[in-house]
Amino acid sequence: MRTDRIFTRLERVFARLDREPERPAHLQVPQMSRHRVVLFGATLAFYLAIVVGVLTTSRLVRLDWQVMFFRPYEQWPQLHAFLDYYVVLGQRGPTAVMVAAWLGWRSWRQHTLRPLITLGVALLLLNVTVGAVKLGLGRLGPHYATQIGSAELFAGGDIFPSGHTANAVVTWGILAYLASTVRTRRNLSVLSAVVALGVGATTVYLGTHWVSDVLLGWAAGLLILLALPWFEPLIARVEAWVFELRELLRSLRARRRAAVPAPAPAPVPVTPLSTRVFVQRPTAADGEDPLRPSAPAAAPAGHAARTTAHLAPRPHLIRAERSPGTAAGTRRPVHAERAPRGATATARPATGA
Repeated sequence: MRTDRIFTRLERVFARLDREPERPAHLQVPQMSRHRVVLFGATLAFYLAIVVGVLTTSRLVRLDWQVMFFRPYEQWPQLHAFLDYYVVLGQRGPTAVMVAAWLGWRSWRQHTLRPLITLGVALLLLNVTVGAVKLGLGRLGPHYATQIGSAELFAGGDIFPSGHTANAVVTWGILAYLASTVRTRRNLSVLSAVVALGVGATTVYLGTHWVSDVLLGWAAGLLILLALPWFEPLIARVEAWVFELRELLRSLRARRRAAVPAPAPAPVPVTPLSTRVFVQRPTAADGEDPLRPSAPAAAPAGHAARTTAHLAPRPHLIRAERSPGTAAGTRRPVHAERAPRGATATARPATGA
């Protein structure tokens, strides 16, 4: 009987990836070029300038207060319902699920784990860098401000920089970073920039962030995207480690299957006592073997002992030489007037008139 092995879902995924163990030739890993280094340095300088401007309560903080008193959500209330849903594009949970689903399909099609690992590394860097600055500066949001004209720093808040804005830059920008062709990368870069700018402006409209929070969020997300080529060797090592771990698990599973003993045979059904038929054997006399066949019993008195009749052998006769016989004698009735076969026929007396 043919038995086929049933693979688990994880084994089917790795089997799909094993079809092409090497990365396809048309996928180009971004390198840390001179142009990218210049952009990284300029963005870092802009990031530090925003932080210094807020720490020194410069004109940037005055702009924050002016926009807060302007209350954009009261100036254009008809946009409030739409922008409440649009700002979800910057929330970490929903956007991470959507982008991870798309990159998972990309990993399946391209037979590599690099897209998913790159997304994980980018989100980890985002949480570490943005979260550290949020908790370190402790700035309060516009709805919780207590002193007009103050930067509201070190007050136990977590609003600076804007997490929605930085997350929108990284999550949607990773699609452009992992694009296969130059044209696709440009189109996705424009699309991710529009989404990130829109999310940042929406948080200012809703009054949940200062203008400086949004500016620093844009810079924080862009720094992570520009620094990703430095982490490409780490991403490659993580991918190789995942496949090595897969092979280790396969070998351990094979050893475990080899160590499992063969299954026990099926138990023989036992007939219940109520349905058994017992045959009582005659008891043997003292000193006799009960399993040895007993001697034939003696014939009763007045009856002659039966002896086995042995017939003497006779020659084999053909059908013509044998006399047809029945159980009671011959087959045909005996006719007195009929002569036997082979004898001379005698004249039959004439009868009649």
